[in-house]
Amino acid sequence: MELRAFITSLVTSFLISVVLIVLFIWLSRKPGNFVIYYPNRILRGLEPWEGGSSTRNPFAWIKEAVFSTEADIVAASGVDTAVYFVFMSTVLGILVLSGIVLLPALLPVAITDHRLKASNTTSNGTFHHMDKLSMGHVKERSPRLWAFVVGVYWVSLVSYYMLWNAYKHVSDLRAIALKSHDFKPEQYAVVIRDIPAAPKGQTIKDQVDSYFQAIYPDKFYRSLVVTNNRKVNKIWVELEGYKKKLERADAVYEKSKTVASPEGTRPTNKVGFLGLVGKKVDTIEYCNQKIDELLPKLESEQKITLREKQQSAAVVFFTSRVTAAAAAQSLHARIIDSWTVMDAPEARQILWGNLSLNHYEREIRKYIVYFIVALMILFFIIPIGIISAFTTLQNLRKLLPFLKVIVDISVISTLLEAYLPQIALIVFLALLPSILLFLSKAEGIPSESHAVRATSGKYFYFTVLNVFIGVTIGGMLFSTFMSIEKEPNRIVNLLASSLPGNATFFLTYVALQLFVGYGLELSRIIPLITFHFKKKYLCVTEAEVIAAWAPGDIDYATTVPGDMLVFTIIICYSVIAPLIIPFGVAYFSIGWLVLRNQALKVYVPSYESYGRMWPHLYKRVVAALVLYQVTMFGYFAIKEFVYTALLIPLPIMSFIFAFVCGRKFYRFFKSTALEVVTYEPKEPPNMEQVFKSFLPPCLVSAFETVNEDHIEDAVSRPVSRPESFV
Repeated sequence: MELRAFITSLVTSFLISVVLIVLFIWLSRKPGNFVIYYPNRILRGLEPWEGGSSTRNPFAWIKEAVFSTEADIVAASGVDTAVYFVFMSTVLGILVLSGIVLLPALLPVAITDHRLKASNTTSNGTFHHMDKLSMGHVKERSPRLWAFVVGVYWVSLVSYYMLWNAYKHVSDLRAIALKSHDFKPEQYAVVIRDIPAAPKGQTIKDQVDSYFQAIYPDKFYRSLVVTNNRKVNKIWVELEGYKKKLERADAVYEKSKTVASPEGTRPTNKVGFLGLVGKKVDTIEYCNQKIDELLPKLESEQKITLREKQQSAAVVFFTSRVTAAAAAQSLHARIIDSWTVMDAPEARQILWGNLSLNHYEREIRKYIVYFIVALMILFFIIPIGIISAFTTLQNLRKLLPFLKVIVDISVISTLLEAYLPQIALIVFLALLPSILLFLSKAEGIPSESHAVRATSGKYFYFTVLNVFIGVTIGGMLFSTFMSIEKEPNRIVNLLASSLPGNATFFLTYVALQLFVGYGLELSRIIPLITFHFKKKYLCVTEAEVIAAWAPGDIDYATTVPGDMLVFTIIICYSVIAPLIIPFGVAYFSIGWLVLRNQALKVYVPSYESYGRMWPHLYKRVVAALVLYQVTMFGYFAIKEFVYTALLIPLPIMSFIFAFVCGRKFYRFFKSTALEVVTYEPKEPPNMEQVFKSFLPPCLVSAFETVNEDHIEDAVSRPVSRPESFV
């Protein structure tokens, strides 16, 4: 990349971010936009601003974000969000401490080794100024390489220190949340999978109740057997749809009443395909008619579901959360594929359709998904490599000569070289998350948060193997193909020496994500436009307006892998090209600031796992660290450094460190420690409320309107628990 293109990329990205920040400051002050920029505070019953008019200062949001405490984050967005900021602070600390030593120590060592030649560039293009500041400027076998060896060890030791302290801190954070006296229904429940076939004359419900009554006679409350709700849920969704249509039709009818026409105009619609064809009917009368038809149909299907569609999974409730925690981590059966018990997630994040999958189905599905993902990773590296190869101007001229006239125009050439590869890569990666989330759920994972963590892990390895490695290989593919063809025995040297050659590409990629990515996040331009369009043209009822501005939560499935990719890039190039470190520090600093503002004022968490995402984050950081250490070992070998073997202990140290941390901390994230749930709530829990909080929406009405005879017809009641319905 030429210096002019590099500077153009940085300057234009920065200017775009300035424009987006100005838009945020201006638009967030307008009352009509409060629901876009402050929905979290509005839903918590707070004013958009704190402290009166003084906080209307254009940069007050920065002060509020910087001085907010971890307790503020937990109160606004939950423990998982607080854990995410621990991750951001940890990687930021690693980069800052690394940069404090590497920048003043390694840059002078590299730049004073006066040997750079035009043909020995370490950046793709003519950006030789970057080359003079990189490890590529140091000659082979030079004693100056000792400084870089020390740098590799320094980054590794700093990472161990920061990760150890972070693991301890997150463990404390999780303990504090679980010790809380706040009422959490999921702490009184466990999920049971792999229930054996019921003996003759018993239902699954009877079997579950008798089994747990025998083991926990004093603390067992009741059970909720998982049922096949596909048909009843379809009816319920249709019923809810007609209720919303009726509410909308009533609102339209009321708005049509004016002084000139007090009777108004009753809305109508066609009942054919998409409301475009068919008989025209009065919408209000039609919706009422359909609701009257569906209500008895729903009630009948609920009875059938509860009586005949019980499956081999259940949620069991206890009157003590200590008992529930102990049950979740106890061995209840001698065989692994029978009576599997686990902590219950929040009711809102349970994937009910996956609970009934047996042990062997889950194992088979898991390995099939792993195989599919592996194939995707292997085959996606081909198009990403092609994108990387094609989107350099030099290769465009070679492979598509008819574009030479356009590409050689100075302005177009500068813009294409500055943005084309990065934008192509970002767009390409945007297609993946939904596919990976679908595959993760197909494994048989029981909860939404677990599926998001699994998706994030797959996406991380996908981006690292395809983006980091794929771009590195693709960027040199055409430029070195002829050399490899002439001298096949030089392929290892050519591949290894190409590692620093993409430093400027990745530096530009990080800058684009930093300025434009976080600028768009803060300004929320797309959600703002979408909301006002829906409000003006589509929304009629208040519920529709609320749905239009509902903020959702931080998308960890894509946000975390994106951050991890940037961290992997920065740490792998931290010693090879230390100048990239300030860009990494800026990325995580501004990201911490922007996302902290969003966590306090915008996003509303859709689930809470009490920090269970941390082991996932920690493992990915360690994986990036190992990749960095292996990369540096290979590069030192290419530099023909005699003492390259001194780097061999580093990956071994990383594996030992990961093993020790896992043995010391991980168990608490997998299961709930009994000592943290010994603090019972201030008031005894309402167990009926706990039970009803886990009912699938399509079955809730069956427990609100029925009488004892109805229940007895629907499912058998437990022997000693007459109040147990399911």
